Amino acid sequence: MKVACVQVCAGDDMAVNLTRVSEGVREAAAAQAELITTPENVALMAADRAQLLEHAVAEDEHPAVAHFSDLAATVRRWVLAGSIGVAAGDGRIFNRSLLFNPDGVIAARYDKIHMFDVTLPGGESYQESRNYRPGSTAVAVDLPGAKLGMTICYDIRFPALYRALGQVGAQVITVPSAFTATTGRAHWSVLLRARAIETGAFIVAPAQVGSHPARRNTYGHSMVVTPWGEVILDAGEACGVTYANLDLAKVTKARQSITAWNTGPVFEVPTV
Repeated sequence: MKVACVQVCAGDDMAVNLTRVSEGVREAAAAQAELITTPENVALMAADRAQLLEHAVAEDEHPAVAHFSDLAATVRRWVLAGSIGVAAGDGRIFNRSLLFNPDGVIAARYDKIHMFDVTLPGGESYQESRNYRPGSTAVAVDLPGAKLGMTICYDIRFPALYRALGQVGAQVITVPSAFTATTGRAHWSVLLRARAIETGAFIVAPAQVGSHPARRNTYGHSMVVTPWGEVILDAGEACGVTYANLDLAKVTKARQSITAWNTGPVFEVPTV
């Protein structure tokens, strides 16, 4: 399976963001990528809470959802909209990852479970639980030739979710992210490699990069990691599209060699 990571620097203009990411998706489709992935908050990195809430409408009314649906149908590829903020119905937002099939139909949706609430030593503060409603269900979905598990960014620090996805057979796990530059330099690669080794799955992690509104800085370095923990793609700190070929036979080999992934279920994971 050939996968693409579209690395972008989203701002607070949704129309501009969608235009830029579409260019990357079309480039990836022309390069024959079968699964095209994009980062967390791909449609909007809001300048403030008011703007965030203003743009978070219901999924069936959301312009970014409609945009990705049309885009996937146009390029005839599986496309992961890393995450889009959609109204949760209680004054908060779901941070929702959406997988579109080549007909532009939503094949699976996952709402981020773990909320990033932290104040960093340099003064950066993130309080996702103030605005976002956490999801409660892990999600795995069948693609042609592979089973895909869906996660988002901060989930990477919670290995039980990944183990559960491995246990239901996920061979590829996506981690669309907007990882901070500070924690990214320290933890990004090692966390992705750890989750790959623990689950015996490929980890595909498309990322935001650069400076965003509200003094937010993201790390970039979109990565693909093999089930043995080898980094086979590192996009560095530039916007653009990068590719990796996934040899899914390596999943079977890794899981036969390291069996810890198959111990102690934590989440019930419905397959859609």
